[in-house]
Amino acid sequence: MKPVCRMARVYNDLTWRVLWQVFSRYHAGWERNESCWRCRQSVMQLIKKIYWLIFNGVQLLITLLWSAAWIIVALVMRLLTGSTDVPLRMAFRIWAPLLIHGAPARFEVLGQDRIDFSRPHVFVANHQSMIDVCALFMAVPVPLRFMLKSELGQVPFLGWYTHAMGMVFVNRTRPGQARDQLIRAVDLVRDGAQLVAFPEGTRSLDGRVQSFKSGAFRVAIGAGVSVVPVAISGSGQVMPPGGFHIRPGHIRVEFGQPIATANLTLADRRRLAERARREICAMLAAEERAPRNSDQGAVEPRH
Repeated sequence: MKPVCRMARVYNDLTWRVLWQVFSRYHAGWERNESCWRCRQSVMQLIKKIYWLIFNGVQLLITLLWSAAWIIVALVMRLLTGSTDVPLRMAFRIWAPLLIHGAPARFEVLGQDRIDFSRPHVFVANHQSMIDVCALFMAVPVPLRFMLKSELGQVPFLGWYTHAMGMVFVNRTRPGQARDQLIRAVDLVRDGAQLVAFPEGTRSLDGRVQSFKSGAFRVAIGAGVSVVPVAISGSGQVMPPGGFHIRPGHIRVEFGQPIATANLTLADRRRLAERARREICAMLAAEERAPRNSDQGAVEPRH
């Protein structure tokens, strides 16, 4: 998917050059007239807003059509094969990469060598953006299932896909249903599934990691599998919460050391949640302190 990223960047640069040439041609005198500088800046800001409005509108259309098409293909493959393995691998290899690189966003993965992906885990990640789902599909080289809010299961196309792929829905307003879904999640993980959860429960509006809810940690303890803390950075800048305002950027996913749950009981779930949160916060803090180099450090996810 690297050509997609390069094409998007070329389109970005070319469009801005054309807009600048048109602006400079009709307002060449403004370059020499300091009194018109503020007016010129205002016009350029307006052009920038119009450009991003059009560009994001095209991206939204492509995203909807691309996602709808691959949801249909995934549902057909689910029907033909009787398994979720093939359609979930399609999300990892085809659907998510185009959306990430088409932003366009550079994508970096660290810590994959810390994880034995042949064994089931419960991955817990901070949540800044809807594009986090794409980032995790790309970063984890095996089929994934997500713990989702029950409302998402009612969205056309998305709901059909998530139900068919065996995702876990948690209805926090109905404790009885939530408990049943967590029991089902335990069974899925015991059977070998890789489960992902966003234990904050919603996207962070300011980038700070909020307190963790305990549901995913109940599942890990119940299934007897390790919890893997996952730190996602940059996604909130690429796709901020609220609306569809995509901007070029750098998305980074880092896997922490797995946290064993052997000998833990459900009474330890909140302590386990706080430990996972601390490790995610530490990875994010270390990433902020690290020097940035736009030409180095990007690592392609392992396939």
